[in-house]
Amino acid sequence: MAAKEDCHDIALPPLIKAISANEVDGFDEAKSSTLHPPITSVFGIGAASMVKDAISISMPPSPVEAHLQNTKRVFFTSGNGKVEENAEAKGPRFHSQPMPKRNPDYDRRFDTFKTWSGKLDRQLSNLRGVPTQEEQPRPQEFENLPVHRYFDALEGPELDTLRASEEIILPEDKQWPFLLRFPISSFGISLGVGSQAIMWKSLSSSTATAFLDVSPHINLILWLITAALILTVAVVYSLKMIFYFEAVRREYFHPVRVNFFFAPWIALLFLALGVPPSVAETLPPYLWYILMAPILCLELKIYGQWMSGGQRRLSKVANPTNHLSVVGNFVGALLGATMGLKEGSIFFFAVGMAHYIVLFVTLYQRLPTNETLPKELHPVFFLFVAAPSVASMAWAKIQGSFDSCSRIAYFIALFLYVSLAVRVNFFRGFKFSLAWWAYTFPMTGAAIATVKYSSAVTCRATQILAVTLCLVATVAVAALLVNTVLHAVVHGDLFPNDMAIAISKRRPRRRWYHKRSGSSDSNIEQYLKYIDSDARD
Repeated sequence: MAAKEDCHDIALPPLIKAISANEVDGFDEAKSSTLHPPITSVFGIGAASMVKDAISISMPPSPVEAHLQNTKRVFFTSGNGKVEENAEAKGPRFHSQPMPKRNPDYDRRFDTFKTWSGKLDRQLSNLRGVPTQEEQPRPQEFENLPVHRYFDALEGPELDTLRASEEIILPEDKQWPFLLRFPISSFGISLGVGSQAIMWKSLSSSTATAFLDVSPHINLILWLITAALILTVAVVYSLKMIFYFEAVRREYFHPVRVNFFFAPWIALLFLALGVPPSVAETLPPYLWYILMAPILCLELKIYGQWMSGGQRRLSKVANPTNHLSVVGNFVGALLGATMGLKEGSIFFFAVGMAHYIVLFVTLYQRLPTNETLPKELHPVFFLFVAAPSVASMAWAKIQGSFDSCSRIAYFIALFLYVSLAVRVNFFRGFKFSLAWWAYTFPMTGAAIATVKYSSAVTCRATQILAVTLCLVATVAVAALLVNTVLHAVVHGDLFPNDMAIAISKRRPRRRWYHKRSGSSDSNIEQYLKYIDSDARD
């Protein structure tokens, strides 16, 4: 019995004893490190004597905090007391860990228009060490826009002004990148200067204007300027195609801008026609095929849409700028006949004449399905003069003389020119636009045709008419040049934000007015403007 009572008095040591970190000297601080430190548990009785060289593993207190922290990082304490990161933690980051924020100055609203905004952009950012975000799905606003959305959302000379009821998908409160603001209508500058080079070449070589004693050096200077302009504009717009292809695609589907895609090829045709004799006596025939191939492809696309009966049929999208898609046929026929290519020249002359007649009738009578052209579009009526002027010269070159057919086309162009010139009030009260450069070459084309006609019918009247029209064309180009320089250098608004490419696919909700500025004085004007646009729609 006594033995049993002694056994009960003996206290057995506990199997597990929790040791507080405060009771252990240097629990979380290793005094020394060895090549293979002993892995010691903090459980048990003798842990206090072995914890000096132990390894401390930082553990999250709860699963929620474990999710917020990096689960792949394990921190070790070195001998100097500094925390070092495990080699495994220095590997690639995972999506579960929080990402640093992007530079606040970076505006991601332009990313959808970028051609390189997908995988390659993220790879380049990773190489630079800049964190990237997941690629967002393409919004519905960037799907193919139907043509009626352009007419509903835009107004102005070239459908480039946003209606008061619309909202855009790009920031309106800041200036966009230069390439996004650079329109296809910039090629109109080379059209105006290139036609001037041809005109001064005709003045220096024509027998009817020999009394002016025009130096051929003027043609050489203008030709060099035209070549430099075409090269500069082509390089800049090529960069736009590379970096902002979405903007180029929207310009191509624009009912007015699509006609300016003929402008670079027409400018190259002007460059070939105005080449000075001192530069090259003859041009190789294959050059004509190279320049006319893109024009033919564009015509097969656009002329087919005119006849298809869809939303882009001619009666729906008819606009004076459509003459740009027709005049290329006559310019190509003129260049081909100059090179001695008769069959190809007749082919393009016939195609151009057929579609010019249809376009002329459609625009002249203004079908009930078409809206009345706004006042800002009045200068584009001069494009009516371009096609018959160049057609008269092309047919004269094909036939070898300024015969009756050439004179018929020339007289049509002359009558249209005079009927527009006498209406002075027709061209007042609208602002400058870069696309006006495309409207100067019709006046220059009429002047060149008059020089050719005065060579066939030489008299004092035809000579005076030729000099007068050439002087008017030169003054018009010079005035546009001054305005272009002023708006580019002084005003700085030559390339404003291009609202035509930033419209959305969805229609706006009907409301009284859309306040686009901080001033409340324009609310009534915007409301009336919106009501008027709704009535037209």
